Amino acid sequence: QVQLVESGGGLVQAGGSLRLSCTASGRTFSSNTWGWFRQAPGKEREFVARISGRSAITYYTDSVKGRFTISRDNAKSTVYLQMNSLKPEDTAVYYCAAGTYYSSRSRDYGMDYWGKGTLVTVSS
Repeated sequence: QVQLVESGGGLVQAGGSLRLSCTASGRTFSSNTWGWFRQAPGKEREFVARISGRSAITYYTDSVKGRFTISRDNAKSTVYLQMNSLKPEDTAVYYCAAGTYYSSRSRDYGMDYWGKGTLVTVSS
């Protein structure tokens, strides 16, 4: 009942910025945990950032802390990922996901719904 669509990916120079958007349709938006994940070429998918549905508490993986900011607009059913000071290591397919609970120890991180992904390429 939930569909997620990412947008905003593209090619950017190192040190540049990019903003990703994830728009949700279907079931309640604010009652879930929303997150961004990424998968670099030849690497496993990893957690990037997440935000809680009600309290808007945010969490980030260490490698992006201070550079990325996750935010939401409940009225638009949209979650954003503002990425600044981009590095070539940030190159990956970025996925938006939603679930009732986040779990670092679970398959798919406990997420129930996933977008198709948007490619971010950072050139050096």
